[in-house]
Amino acid sequence: MFDHCIYFNTMALARQLEKEWASAFDPFGLTPPQAFMLRVILERPGLAQCEIADFLAISRPTATRAIDGLAAKKMIERRGSDIDGREQDIYPTATAVDIHASLNEASGKVGKRLKRILGEDVFTDTVKKVRDARTALK
Repeated sequence: MFDHCIYFNTMALARQLEKEWASAFDPFGLTPPQAFMLRVILERPGLAQCEIADFLAISRPTATRAIDGLAAKKMIERRGSDIDGREQDIYPTATAVDIHASLNEASGKVGKRLKRILGEDVFTDTVKKVRDARTALK
């Protein structure tokens, strides 16, 4: 019925992928959105909340909720921005820095597992096509 529906198929795929990454990030007490956000913050400390939202292609309120969750878990800290007094820059805490490598490793294992299941070429091609479609629809 929905074989040719991009919405149905991408959402079904998203639900399956959510389960994969939820399982990978559960030992850290993080949801996939929190874990991916934390990985950005660890790689680019000091980004403003709006920059994090733009980088992850999410709305600012969604970014704020995820940042609130990370702050409650003592994974990040907010600091007033030197550039814009209305913004806050986000930095990882020592707790987050301590799990940085393990967090990346957990995510990498999911990627390797999916490549093994789908095949390297299908995996790479699918990521590229989905990214291209997402970019075109902006």
